[in-house]
Formats: sequence, structure tokens, C-alpha cells
Amino acid sequence: MEFYDYSVKKINGEEIKMENYKGKVLLIVNTASKCGFTPQFKGLEELYQSYKDKGLEILGFPCNQFANQENGTNEEIQEFCKVNFGVTFTIFEKIKVNGENAHPLYKYLKEEAHGLLTKEIKWNFTKFLIGKEGNVIKRYAPSSSPESIKDDIEQLLK
Repeated sequence: MEFYDYSVKKINGEEIKMENYKGKVLLIVNTASKCGFTPQFKGLEELYQSYKDKGLEILGFPCNQFANQENGTNEEIQEFCKVNFGVTFTIFEKIKVNGENAHPLYKYLKEEAHGLLTKEIKWNFTKFLIGKEGNVIKRYAPSSSPESIKDDIEQLLK
């Protein structure tokens, strides 16, 4: 399968096909509300506001696989992101990113862009940059700030 063959559910349960994002640059992030990296929501939203009209989409995937840092319901997660960080980019249903029950999209992403020592996602806020043709361009560590990805996004949007 290729990137555009996958589909996912938005936080409201609506199924979305990745093919809907053809021609867009995507930043895919596994998120959590109670993580030391949670303030990155602010930077992600700033990136989204700066580049959404030029073709950037940010896709947030809440995940509770790391130290129980995303244990809320989908509704609570959506509210938290909106109220605390003004998030307007798309948030999807809570998923698993590792293990045999990992979401198929994340299995694909991890095959396409391995981490430093392993394919597995090490923590919340691991980021994947996807080009306009659906190619996985780069994987970023959780500690990579949204601001540090700005130049790579600008290059892909040209």
C-alpha cells in the first residue's frame, strides 16, 4: 500500500482518506495532553496558521501508549487542544502507534522512515513530514520543535 491508500477517523468519527490530502505537504504528529512536549501544540498551530494557505496540513493523532499521558476521551482531547492551545488543525481519534495493534498508517510511516535505533515510536510528538506526492520525507524526534521544521516545510511548499 501507498500513503494515499490509508484512511483514518477524525476525532468526531468521520472517516477521512489520505488521498484527500493529495498535493498537500503534511506534518503528522502523535500527540498527548499531559506530556512535557505538550506545549508544542502552540508551535504546531503557529506553523499551521503560517502555511495552511500555501498547502500545509497538520494531522494530530492522540496516543496513550507513553506513560498514560493521553487518557482522556476523544471529546476531552479535542476540548483540551482547542481551549489551551487554540488548535484548529485536524485532530484524529486516539490510536496506537506501536505494537501489533498500531494503526496501519503508523505501521506504514515507521517502515518508510525509521528512528535512530529502531522503527518504533519512542515518545509523544514524533513527527513525520510527507511531501506533495505522498512520500515520507523525514522523521523528527519528539524533541524537535515545530519551529525547527519550518525550513523543510518551506522547501516542500515551493
